[in-house]
Amino acid sequence: MNVFVAKLSPATTGQDLEALFGVYGEIVSAKVIFDKETGNSKGYGFVEMKNDNEALAAIEALNESEFDGKQIVVKEAKPRKDNTPRPQRKTFQRRGGDSPNRENYGNRRY
Repeated sequence: MNVFVAKLSPATTGQDLEALFGVYGEIVSAKVIFDKETGNSKGYGFVEMKNDNEALAAIEALNESEFDGKQIVVKEAKPRKDNTPRPQRKTFQRRGGDSPNRENYGNRRY
């Protein structure tokens, strides 16, 4: 089971998560997500545990607990949504060149 961990301290590493969750069962992987441009932690990560029951026990025990000086949020990770393109937003066009109302300021009477 994949577990989502949020509100992490900027100093928290994947090894820290592995040690924290290792108490509850076998860890397949543990990683903290970093910003590609700055190299700083984004404050969340993922822990994959081999056994679902052990992962659920870890979620229950660690959610809203304090770790590295911060109260963390721990819950089951949801699968990533399909990356289909979003519908385009409506845009407002400026009146220009070919507009018949350009000369008379939008048919306003003054």
